[in-house]
Amino acid sequence: MTVHFLPLIPAPERVEPQPGTFAPPPDRGVVWAGPPAPAGMDRAVAGALGAALRPAAAARPGDLWFRLAPADAGTAAEGYALTTGPDGAVATAASAAGLWNAAQTLRQLLPSSPAVAIRDAPRFGWRGLLLDCCRHFLDVGFVERTVDLLAQHKLNRLHWHLTEDQGWRLELRRHPELVEIGAWRDDGHGGRYGGYYTQDDVRRVIAYAAARGVEVVPEIELPGHCVAALAARPELSCTGGPHAVETRWGIFEDVYCAGNDATFTFLEDVLDEVLELFPSHWVHIGGDEVPKDRWRDCPKCQQRMRDEGLRDEDELQSWFVRRIVAFLHARGRRAIGWDEILEGGLAPGAIVQSWRGLDGAVAAVRAGHEAIVSPTSHAYLDYPSDKIDLRTAYGFEPVPAGLTDAERRLVIGGECNMWTERAPQDVVWQRIFPRALAIAERLWSRGADDYEGFRARVVAHRPRLRAQGVEFGEEP
Repeated sequence: MTVHFLPLIPAPERVEPQPGTFAPPPDRGVVWAGPPAPAGMDRAVAGALGAALRPAAAARPGDLWFRLAPADAGTAAEGYALTTGPDGAVATAASAAGLWNAAQTLRQLLPSSPAVAIRDAPRFGWRGLLLDCCRHFLDVGFVERTVDLLAQHKLNRLHWHLTEDQGWRLELRRHPELVEIGAWRDDGHGGRYGGYYTQDDVRRVIAYAAARGVEVVPEIELPGHCVAALAARPELSCTGGPHAVETRWGIFEDVYCAGNDATFTFLEDVLDEVLELFPSHWVHIGGDEVPKDRWRDCPKCQQRMRDEGLRDEDELQSWFVRRIVAFLHARGRRAIGWDEILEGGLAPGAIVQSWRGLDGAVAAVRAGHEAIVSPTSHAYLDYPSDKIDLRTAYGFEPVPAGLTDAERRLVIGGECNMWTERAPQDVVWQRIFPRALAIAERLWSRGADDYEGFRARVVAHRPRLRAQGVEFGEEP
């Protein structure tokens, strides 16, 4: 990659110098040519580039052309070709997502840069950030601004963590008790802390993200990390409650009762409404950190194990997850779960998100399942920088060693994770940046291995982020 003369993040696949300088006028326009842009993306591109949206018939010298040519663009999915010069710029792609990615490269070339010809495409199709809005509530405007920052760096998935022990953040009209009770916890000072997203908020975020090439993937935790739900519906626990929304961080014994048919009636009702709200093909169902103590002591759960021929509580968790995965599959969706869903047997069609190292990804792909990687060693951005610094994050290699070519292809990408136990809204971006830039490059760029070159580009890129209110939590 000959990119060192341009501070582009993530680094493009191929850059060739061209004669002259690219310096479009302040009254530049964006011309979207070809099939109509989806979801208002043409307006989002024009806004990102500080340009007016113009029809081709009104184009002027120095304008920025975006040509959507699905039949003959010759670019890979999400890939693009971009040429800049004294007369403006032309981007061509086979998909709207490709044109969005071209616009983000162009944005980093403004206001003036050497003319170039770029051909670029991502290494992985899944490039995401998990945003935990449960431990600390993040307002809807902040979520949208975070989507902007993801999209600028060609991250295309917002993994929206919406339910937890410490708060249920999603309004469901069939179950108003989940936000009336589950969205609020004792703040320790005689008041309450919390909040939730209305269905209009959710639609707003989904539309905003879609216009920027980002897919919003909801996470509804089960069978554990659900104390906030049990506070509203204590009859779905093994003990019957009462329960209060958790005020502590950690892992808690109270989980959904696997032996109670009402649990599945409730969860299927919840998921039906989630599917109505979220168009994403994927739904994350959690599956992590599920203590089995309550199930061992629960007559209903023990009876379920006997009825289903299950040998232990790990197999009971697998049975629970399989039932939910099958429910989603019957509705045309695919389930993702943390790597604990491997325990007791992996549900057909489930995607494994490997977080406890890479072993979960290895086990998943060797069983013929797709995997997403986000190991604590490199991708947990809630960890302080003395645990994971920028160099460590840049050392992230999503594909484990020792896989066959067929197994390697089942690693569909990765995520960086922003858990918020110790990160209220005003410090979230400081935790995310600059380390998310490293993860973004490792998921996009082939052959990314020059840390010092990357670090120099981060330094040059910093003023662009600072202008958007982003302060780095670590000096690059």
